[in-house]
Amino acid sequence: MTTTAWDPAQYLRHADHRARPFTDLLARVPDLPGDRPVIADLGCGPGNVTALLAARWPTAGITGYDTSAEMLDKAHAEHAGPTPGGGHLDFAHADVRTWKPAQPYDLIVSNATLQWVPGHVERFGEWIGALTPGGTFAFQVPGNFDSPSHRLMRRLAESVGLGQTLRHDDAVLSPEAYLAALADLGCAVDVWETTYVHLLQGQDPVLDWVQGTGLRPVLTALADDPKARDAFLTAYREALREAYPAGPHGTAFPFRRIFAVARKES
Repeated sequence: MTTTAWDPAQYLRHADHRARPFTDLLARVPDLPGDRPVIADLGCGPGNVTALLAARWPTAGITGYDTSAEMLDKAHAEHAGPTPGGGHLDFAHADVRTWKPAQPYDLIVSNATLQWVPGHVERFGEWIGALTPGGTFAFQVPGNFDSPSHRLMRRLAESVGLGQTLRHDDAVLSPEAYLAALADLGCAVDVWETTYVHLLQGQDPVLDWVQGTGLRPVLTALADDPKARDAFLTAYREALREAYPAGPHGTAFPFRRIFAVARKES
């Protein structure tokens, strides 16, 4: 299986918009047990949102996990080390598909990562089992796989024999299914969905957005064929311009997300 190549600079071009769902997720996470909570961030990327955990829990020991060496290098360079409140922020390589907690955690959190993990709901039991009593498992995932941006991406990828590289609309569960799965594990559960309408600026901003995330598998697959890559981007750019026309104030980009906060019984 080809490993997707990630570009931290491209990802961070829309950092403010991308961080807002994580901020909204953290606002619903209850107080954690203990004075020095232990936190795992699964799929930490370049570490910019992992640092928000240190702002919320300044005494915590926090480890961000990711598979991308490029993302981890960026996270280490800009965010690793002691935190002003006496905690510590670190980053380590791990694949969320196989990650097993090696110690008890007060919070396991994941921001826009589990959609890359087939069958991720099957991992919930092991992760929640590793929580301390009163600990929390919280995550948010995109719920926009049926949006024009993704439908067009899949259609074009299929036309050039790359449809298998992309996720489909079964990459995430419905909010109701997440609620049932987490409640079955004995948690107090808070699940909701929100559609953000991001007002993006610049030329072809939706293409610019997806080049940092959902389009990465296609770009990785075409990395050794610049001519095919450019032809794909040209066709996709034109389709996105029609689906998301620019307005007088920018380009409106609706983006649905699904959130879940599950608290283990004390």
